[in-house]
Amino acid sequence: MRILSGIQPSGSLHLGNYFGMMKKMIEYQEGGELFCFIANYHAMSSVSDGKALAKGTLEAAANFLALGMDPEKSTFWVQSDVPEVQELTWVLSNFTPMGLLERCHSYKDKTARGIAANHGLFAYPVLMAADILLFQSEKVPVGKDQKQHVEVTRDIAIKVNNEYGDIFTLPEPDIDDNVATIPGLDGQKMSKSYGNTIDLFVDEKTLRKQVMRIVTDPTPVEDPKNPDKCNVFQIYRLFMNKTQEAELRRRYEAGGLGYGEVKQELFETVRDFFAPFTERRNELLANPDGLRAILAQGAQKARYSASKTLRKVRKKTGLAY
Repeated sequence: MRILSGIQPSGSLHLGNYFGMMKKMIEYQEGGELFCFIANYHAMSSVSDGKALAKGTLEAAANFLALGMDPEKSTFWVQSDVPEVQELTWVLSNFTPMGLLERCHSYKDKTARGIAANHGLFAYPVLMAADILLFQSEKVPVGKDQKQHVEVTRDIAIKVNNEYGDIFTLPEPDIDDNVATIPGLDGQKMSKSYGNTIDLFVDEKTLRKQVMRIVTDPTPVEDPKNPDKCNVFQIYRLFMNKTQEAELRRRYEAGGLGYGEVKQELFETVRDFFAPFTERRNELLANPDGLRAILAQGAQKARYSASKTLRKVRKKTGLAY
């Protein structure tokens, strides 16, 4: 089973990134053929500062490696180091109806929030389709908000396959309903765009401040509370097994539990869980040339795989003559 996903190097890494995609991707190394990349082309739709993008790319690579990505067990690279993806994007663009892109929720949501509409933002799903199809991906771990983009990828692939024969594997979205949408501090999806994140690699003071900002209801301490409507509970449970979650639920429903007490426990849990990963990340960032060498090796592996698909595309479309 070939699994593919990527993450943008734009801003700090947060719990939504980790539990929504990164943790699962790292676990896939043990049971599948994992392809994972730093999506710096995609990040250009929101990051225009070149120095910031370059710095963020190395930091994103260090994050993945610190959290358990093994370049010997996976193919791990930076998107822009595999130029084949841009050639395939252009080919796919010629099979992508405008109406298909106009219906994409992500584009409409971002422009509604005041993000300037441009071709990069509009055509984002086509580049994502190229990322997926170039590597003949079978499974794509995504959050619910990205499911539509995988469906767009399938639609485009079907159109190309109908025209030229079976070139592309049709991917399936892989969504874990338990962590499909990680709530942020305000109960919306945790996202850098919403400014409601709990970041992973920050100092204790900043982390505690973020956790304490989680929105709760005004239920008095002595009263029973509904854990299913509590943002703190929904985040805290991500670190728990079934027994621990059941015990926390009992404490909520029994009454006498203050939200401040649970927030303090959550802060300590997040801090302690990510402490060893933070140490490893700092070691990696202290050796940027070593990081670049790891990424270069991953790009070489990715280009070898990508070239197989692109040779077939070029032959079928007439680009090879």
